[in-house]
Amino acid sequence: MEKITLILKDLSKSSVDDSESLRNGLDIVNLEIKVVNQLALECGSRNKSYLLINCRKILKQLENSTKEISRALNRIPLARLDDLRIINKITRLCKDMAEAEYSPSVMEITVLEMIESGLQERNVDRCYANDLFVLIAERVGVPDENLAMKKELEELKAEVQESKLGISMAESRRMEQIVELLEMADVMTSYEEKAKRYENERDSLGTQTLQALQSFCCPITMDVMVDPVEISSGRTFERSAIERWFADGHKDCPSTSIQLDSLVLQPNRTLRQTIEEWKYRNKMITIVSIKPKLQSNDEHEVLQSLCELQDLCRERELHCEWVTFEGYIPILTGLLSAKNREVRTQALAILCILVKDSHDNKERIAKEDDALKSIVRSLARQIKESKLALELLLQLSRSSVVRDVIGTIQGCIFLVVNMLNSDDAQASRDSRELLDNLSFLDNNVIEMAKANFFKPLLHLLSSGPDEVRFLMAKTLSEIDLTDHHKLSLVKDGGALGPLLQLFSHEDLGMKTVAVKALQNLSSLPQNGLQMIKEGAVGPLFEILYCHSLSSPSLREQVAVVIMHLAKSTNSPAADDEKISLLESGEDIFKLFSLISFTGPNIQRNILEAFCAVCWSSLGSEIRAKLRQLPAVQVLVQLCEVNNQMVRVRASAVKLFYCLTIDGDDISFQDHVGQRCIDTLLKIIKSPTDEEEAAAAMGIISNLPKDLQITQWLLDSGALDIIIFAFITGRNRNALNKEHGIEDAVRALCRFTVSTNKEWQKKVAETGVILELTKLLVSGTPLTKQYAAVSLKQFSESSTAMSQPLKKTRAFICCFAASETGCQVHRGICTVESSFCILEADAVEPLVRMLEEGHFGAAEASLDALLTLIDNERLQNGCKVLDQVNAIPPIIKLLSSTSTKLQEKALGALERIFRLPEMKQRYATLAQMPIVDITQRGSSGMKSMAAKVLAQLNVLGEQSSYF
Repeated sequence: MEKITLILKDLSKSSVDDSESLRNGLDIVNLEIKVVNQLALECGSRNKSYLLINCRKILKQLENSTKEISRALNRIPLARLDDLRIINKITRLCKDMAEAEYSPSVMEITVLEMIESGLQERNVDRCYANDLFVLIAERVGVPDENLAMKKELEELKAEVQESKLGISMAESRRMEQIVELLEMADVMTSYEEKAKRYENERDSLGTQTLQALQSFCCPITMDVMVDPVEISSGRTFERSAIERWFADGHKDCPSTSIQLDSLVLQPNRTLRQTIEEWKYRNKMITIVSIKPKLQSNDEHEVLQSLCELQDLCRERELHCEWVTFEGYIPILTGLLSAKNREVRTQALAILCILVKDSHDNKERIAKEDDALKSIVRSLARQIKESKLALELLLQLSRSSVVRDVIGTIQGCIFLVVNMLNSDDAQASRDSRELLDNLSFLDNNVIEMAKANFFKPLLHLLSSGPDEVRFLMAKTLSEIDLTDHHKLSLVKDGGALGPLLQLFSHEDLGMKTVAVKALQNLSSLPQNGLQMIKEGAVGPLFEILYCHSLSSPSLREQVAVVIMHLAKSTNSPAADDEKISLLESGEDIFKLFSLISFTGPNIQRNILEAFCAVCWSSLGSEIRAKLRQLPAVQVLVQLCEVNNQMVRVRASAVKLFYCLTIDGDDISFQDHVGQRCIDTLLKIIKSPTDEEEAAAAMGIISNLPKDLQITQWLLDSGALDIIIFAFITGRNRNALNKEHGIEDAVRALCRFTVSTNKEWQKKVAETGVILELTKLLVSGTPLTKQYAAVSLKQFSESSTAMSQPLKKTRAFICCFAASETGCQVHRGICTVESSFCILEADAVEPLVRMLEEGHFGAAEASLDALLTLIDNERLQNGCKVLDQVNAIPPIIKLLSSTSTKLQEKALGALERIFRLPEMKQRYATLAQMPIVDITQRGSSGMKSMAAKVLAQLNVLGEQSSYF
C-alpha cells in the first residue's frame, strides 16, 4: 500500500496526458485501496481468536484486492509517461502484486486443521477441546490462565453474534459449532457443574451393560467397529479390514460377493455415532462397577480390576474424568500402602494417567492423608515401582501448590537425587526435571546439596539475590563433603568465583559465610592450589593482618583457610606448576610475626601452615629464612608453654622439628636449654599426641652434638626415655612408630661414642644393644643405618673392654678344660661388659645389610664390620668375616654407584688381602671389579686399586698407577 501511494504521488506530479484509461485505472486502484483499508479497519477491531478462525477468508480477500490493484495499474498507459523511473516502478509492482499469494502460517494451519477435525468428528472430548483452546490462546497471545482464556472465549462468542448479519447461514452455523467445541474446554465449566452433570447421566443409565448389536460388528473381523465405512454395495465394514480386502486384489463385496462398481469408501457417521453412544454408556457403567472390587480382600480381584481401570483411563481422557467423579483417588492412594507390589505399581500407573493434564487431580492427591509419603516410599522400592512413583511426583510437581509440599516429605529429595545416576535413561531424565521443578524453593535446594546434588545451589550462589547467596554459601560451609564433591564443586561447578566475590563483600556476615565455605572446600589440596591461582591469598592475608576487625572468629577461620592452602603446596601439582603461598621473605616475616600478637587458635593454624610450607619443594629456603628470624626463640618459648587445650605447643614442636632437619647447629645452641629439653622429654614420656611425641624425638635426634646438650639430656633422664619409649617397644604401638624409632636410634648415637666409655656403659646396661641387633633385621633403612652406627661405636671399644683370660697352672690344665675367649678380641666378652657385636649376634645381620641397596645403611654396616679387622685383630677378624661369608658382599660394593662405598670397600679389601689365605680364596672374585676401578675411578681410588692389584700380583710394584 505504501508503494502504491508513492506511485500515485509520482503520477500526479508527472506530465502525463489525461485519458479515459488512465482515469479508469486510477479509479479502480482508489476503490481497491478503500476496500483494503476497510478490511484493515475491521480486523483491527475484531477479536483475535475470531480473526484466527477466519484467517483464510481474510487472506483471500486481501489477495483478491491485491490482484485487482495489479490489473488496474496495468491499465495505465505507460507509453505516455516520460519518466522511465516511474514506468519501471509500476511494471515491477504490477508483476509482484499479480503473483502475490497469501497463506496462513504453519501454526495457524495447525489450529484450522484441528478445528475442522473437531467439527467433523462428533466424539471429540474435553482433552481435545483443551488442546485446541491452548493452541489458539498461544497463537493470539492470551495467557494460559483460566480467567484470561474464559474472557477470550466470551469475547469470541459476542463477536460471532455480532457478525451473523453479515455472513451466510452456513457460515454462521459453522462459527456456532466452533464456539460449542471450545465451550467443552475446562475453562468454561466448573468441576461441580461437570460432576453434577455426570451423576445425573450415570443415574439414568442403570447398572447393567448392553451387548453389542450385530450391526456394530465388522463382517470381516467380527469385532466392534471403530471407523465404519460403507462400500458401493451398501454394506458397512471396518475401514482397515476392507482396505486390506481391496489391497489383496478383491473387487467384490465380502458379504454378498457382488462385483463393485466403485472402490470408494464412505464414512458411516450415523453408525459410528451409535457405536460411540453404546460404548459411552457401557464404559460409564463399567467404571462405576469396578469401585467396590478395589476394596475387596481378594488380591487377585483387586489386580484384575486395577488392570481394567487402567485400560479405561488410557482409552479416553473422558474416562479419567469419570474416574475422578466416582471418587477413585482416595481409594488409589490408599492402595499405595498395600503389601502387594503389583497392586502398588498398578495404582501408581493409574494415578499418573489421572494427573497428566489435570491440576485439580494433582491437588486432590496432595490433600489425601499420607498420599505423598506413600509415593515417596515407593521411590526406594523395586525399579518398576520407583520409576512410576518418580513419574507421578514429576507430574505433581508441575502444580505450584503441590510442588511446595513435595520437598518437605522426609527422604524425598535424597531418593530423587540417587535416581539421577540410574541406569534407566528415562528415570534419570525424570529425576533431573523433578529436581529442577523443586529448586524454586531455597530449602529444597539446600536439601539437594545435602544429598550431593549441587547444580541448583551453584546457580543461586552465582546469580541469586544477596540474601539467597548468603544462604547458599552458609549451606556449603555446613555440609559434610567428600573429597570427590569438594573437587567437583571447584573444578566443574565453579563455586570458587562466587565465594571469592562474597568474601570481598562489604557486609561482615557475607564475608564470614564465604570464608567458612572456603574453609570447607580448601581442605582438599587441589582446591587449595586453585584458590592460590585465582588470587585468594591476598584478600585472606588482608583480613588476617587486620587487627582492628570486629570479628575475631573471622580471622580464626581465615587462618584455617591459609593453613589449608599451605598444605596444598606440598602436593606434586604445586611443584609442577611452581605454586607458592609465601612469595618473599617479607611474606614469611609478616605471617610469622602474627604468632606473637594473636590468640591460640590463630597461632596454631599459622604454625601448621609453616609446617606445611617447610616440607614443600621450596621448604629448604623457607626453613633457612625462618632460622634467620627469631623463629627458634619463639618456638622454644611456645614449646615450654603447657597449652594443651588448643594444641599450640604441639604445632610449635612440629615446626621446631622442621627447622632442625638441615643440621644448622648455630641457630639452636643459644636457645635450647635444660628447660626446653625437659619439656621435650616430658612430651615423649607422657604423649598425648603421637605426632608431637615423634616431632619431639626428632628435635632431640637433630640437636647439635654438643657436650653440654648431651649432658643436659643425660641429667634429664633422656637415655631411659629414648630407649624405653621407643626402642624397646614398650609404647611402640601408641606412637608414630617408624619415624619415632628412626629418630630415637639416631639420638642414641650421641651416647654411644667410643670416646666416652662411661656413656657407653650406661647405654649397654639398659640392654639396648640386643634391641639394636633386632632393629638391623626389622627396622627401616634409616633405623638400620643408625643402629649400625651405634654398634660400630660400641665395637670400637670392645678390645679395651674385653676381659683377659685367666692364666691356669699346668697341673690344673690336666684336669679342667681351658677357658676360650672371644674369636676376635681373644678375651672374655659379653654384650653388656665389652659391647661385643659377636656376642650380640649382630655380625650376620650387618652382612645382610651390605646387599640391601641402601647406601647409608650399607656404609654404616661396613664400618661396623671393619671394627673387627682393625690393627692386631686383622687375622682373627678376617676369619670371622670369612665364616659369615661377608667378603663377597664387600667385593660387590666395588661396583656400587656410591663412590664413598667403593672407597671404603676397597680400603677394607686392602686390609683383608694382607692375609695370604684371604688373597688366595677371593683374588679371582675381586680382580675384575678392582681393574674396573683403575679404569674409571678417581685418581685416589685408582692408586688404591693399583695397590690392591699389586697385592694380588696383578700389577708390579713399579706400575705407573703408583
